[in-house]
Amino acid sequence: MSECGGSPRRDAPLNKPVVVSEETLTEPVVVSDVAPAARAAAGPAYVVLVGISFSHFLNDTMQSLIASVYPILKDIYALDFAQIGMITLAFQFTASLLQPVVGHYTDKKAQPYSLAIGMASTFFGLLLLLSAAHQYLVILVAAALVGLGSAVFHPESARIARLASGGRYGFAQSVFQLGGSFGTSMGPVLAALIVVPFGQGSIAWFSSIAFLAILILWRIGRWYEPQIKAKKTATVQAHPDAPSSRRVAVALGVLVALLFSKQLYVSSLSSFYIFYLIDRFGVSTQAAQIYLFIFLAANAVGAFFGGPLGDRFGRKIVIWISILGALPFTLALPYAGLYASAVLSVIIGLIISSTTSSIIVFAQELVPHRFGMISGVFFGVAFGIGGLGAAVLGKLADHTSIEFVYQVCAWLPAIGLLAVFLPKLPRHLR
Repeated sequence: MSECGGSPRRDAPLNKPVVVSEETLTEPVVVSDVAPAARAAAGPAYVVLVGISFSHFLNDTMQSLIASVYPILKDIYALDFAQIGMITLAFQFTASLLQPVVGHYTDKKAQPYSLAIGMASTFFGLLLLLSAAHQYLVILVAAALVGLGSAVFHPESARIARLASGGRYGFAQSVFQLGGSFGTSMGPVLAALIVVPFGQGSIAWFSSIAFLAILILWRIGRWYEPQIKAKKTATVQAHPDAPSSRRVAVALGVLVALLFSKQLYVSSLSSFYIFYLIDRFGVSTQAAQIYLFIFLAANAVGAFFGGPLGDRFGRKIVIWISILGALPFTLALPYAGLYASAVLSVIIGLIISSTTSSIIVFAQELVPHRFGMISGVFFGVAFGIGGLGAAVLGKLADHTSIEFVYQVCAWLPAIGLLAVFLPKLPRHLR
């Protein structure tokens, strides 16, 4: 198996040429001495998968606190929606900018203990800045520090999940995503139960979560270190059924657009759903955070099932259904009552989030010799789109209304029609 997570033919003998797409002819592929078939025969390393998923849960729980305390920060510092969007942008743009860089570097030289080091950035962001910040600029710096931790965490942890997959790449990616999705959903609940009653300073208590994550990731790094074998350059051959480099480039562009439609819609609910419920239905801040938790929990469930379904039925089919299938429900949401909105948000979360694993694994299989960089780009694009979208939508909400924002965002899943341009992958890569 390629250290970058490539997927050569499982029946290929050891030390034989690796089968990849034509674009890999531009430079040699670095492969490990351990054959993918051997890993597949051993099955998934469940302890490692659970550990990396739980770390993802802890990481994203801390990150989700940023959006969950927006109503508190808005009241304390008299912020407008545009400034709220800028906090999201500071956090997510840092992660977006650095993740591809981290992935590109670790493609060349794996860093087994970088995950624990990156988590330390989140630790200091929560402990030293965000919990004690009393100026808007300091809040932005704190959010950027948490984003830095995310930039280091995601590309390398996605690589570890693939190494531990035993050949079940969609399943492993879904287990990994499940932890992050549930972590994201826990932010509103923890904010409602702890941060709202005890104030901004209580965020410092969550630094203990970061410390626990550091310990777990250090132990996973010890498992990962022996997996980094001596490398050698392999002869590259183009598979006759593999898409051309031009088709690969088009497909990557389509996947980015599909992730745009999904992530921007989810970002609109994550950042402004609380304000939407308060403004339209007059619910309390704590009640609105529970409704947000329901939506985010549905996202977590959908993210888990998307990967195994992609393994079984094909990733392209899952991508089609998960994005376009949400369109009727997103169009209905702006016109529904309170309880109907809660039901619709669950359906939307279940459907639209199931595409994440399939999009990421599809991209990894298109460019297997750049696994870390591709993972970083797509995780980074997800963060970047969410941050930029939150800033733009916040500005739009200031000039119009939150309800108008949701009416516009309801059409985003229609971008799923672009899936028609995705190529058919060779059977051994599906």
